[in-house]
Amino acid sequence: MGLWELFLIAVGLSMDAFAVSVCKGLSVKKIKPRHGIAVGVYFGGFQALMPLIGYFLGVQFRVLIENIDHWIAFLLLAGIGINMIREARGSEEHVDASFGFKAMLPLAVATSIDALAVGISFAFLQADILPAVSFIGGVTFILSVAGLFVGNIFGCKYKSRAEVFGGIVLILIGIKILLEHLHIFQ
Repeated sequence: MGLWELFLIAVGLSMDAFAVSVCKGLSVKKIKPRHGIAVGVYFGGFQALMPLIGYFLGVQFRVLIENIDHWIAFLLLAGIGINMIREARGSEEHVDASFGFKAMLPLAVATSIDALAVGISFAFLQADILPAVSFIGGVTFILSVAGLFVGNIFGCKYKSRAEVFGGIVLILIGIKILLEHLHIFQ
């Protein structure tokens, strides 16, 4: 897996966190540095932690299913992408203005659960996991902080578009992985 593909995966995964950060930005009148640090650490940290957990789960099963691992990676990424697009078309949800543990932990887990499945895909693809999760966490940190400021300025107007974009990116990466392993695309 190349740096460009990893970047696209990181951006795709971070779109949920970006969208929630946009809404968090809308929920406060004045952004303080601690707000940016909170969204960056929670969302970036969980986007790094979840694929790491998924990777170690996937490694346990890789030997059993290595003949179909590309299909599993494709189905996981496509499923996550389709779910993100479906959620983008769903109802708007209220985001709490608090940046404390009780408000941020559930949001961080909810926005990063799809990264667990991506971590499983990384195990099947035998990706170098530590640089990958660090990169994903860093990209999510940056986009979450940016989303907080964008939301404070523009509001939730672009939340759905960000989730649709992220979903499409993950679906396309899943298709690319499948086509490469079927030797249709190299």
